[in-house]
Amino acid sequence: MSDIESHRTGQDTSDTPGTAKGQTIRRGGGVGSRGRTTIADGVVEKITGMAARDVAGVHAMGSGMSRTFGAVRDRVPGGTRSGVTRGVKAEVGEKQTALDLEIVVEYGVSISDVARDVRENVVAAVERMTGLEVVEVNIAVSDVKLPDEEDEEPEPRIK
Repeated sequence: MSDIESHRTGQDTSDTPGTAKGQTIRRGGGVGSRGRTTIADGVVEKITGMAARDVAGVHAMGSGMSRTFGAVRDRVPGGTRSGVTRGVKAEVGEKQTALDLEIVVEYGVSISDVARDVRENVVAAVERMTGLEVVEVNIAVSDVKLPDEEDEEPEPRIK
């Protein structure tokens, strides 16, 4: 079998340790893949933002200033960054990703419990949806939302 036929069929004809000659093994895009799939950083950031917001005790994502600027930016036509990705930074490789999150928690919740739950939810969502291995989830708690504090995001002028 030629190298091209081997690539097209997903079969490895070389003597790879632990595999029999001609045994089908997964590489790159997988068995029988007909191309390569890449996942943009922004895709992983959106998945991460949604998964983090689903956790009880998370009030918002990002620092106070980034939320304020983000609220203004979201109202500008053609704004580039979605509110879902605010407070999230992803570095995506071919098989792995590392994530940095900045969150605001509700007053009275256990920050360590919320951080653990965010980590678990984010890892599960990203790995399930992308197939990437999440190697690191760094969480920075930038603020605590007090019950009597107003949200920093300005009210919309029109409804």
